[in-house]
Amino acid sequence: MKPIFRYHHLGIPAPKKVSGMVEIRHLKIHATDHESNPFGIQWMLYGKDCKVPDLVRRTPHAAFEVDDLKAALKGRKVIIKPNSPSRGVLVAFIEEAGAPVELLEFTNKRPNTRHRTNQKANTKK
Repeated sequence: MKPIFRYHHLGIPAPKKVSGMVEIRHLKIHATDHESNPFGIQWMLYGKDCKVPDLVRRTPHAAFEVDDLKAALKGRKVIIKPNSPSRGVLVAFIEEAGAPVELLEFTNKRPNTRHRTNQKANTKK
């Protein structure tokens, strides 16, 4: 069965810290919460010692949720091996058509809050 890719967020490299960033110490990055805005934008600041490819460090990436990360990676060019940035989440990066793409699997299934965030944002005028 082919994996289903569900849009999750857009990660954009930042040249300096952005308001709302939190440190993810074990990965040596700072990031904003993609649910803090109605469009799923996550600003990323990579530390000097962060071991990510230049493609990820310099190029925005689209991120997609998958049900089975291992199956979704099959036959793809993996540029960051599966790892866990936080409890209940597995991520990996692939290169697709010259662009970085993040794939996420939630091992502790949680409700989709993106829809609720969009509803809140759409009611504010």
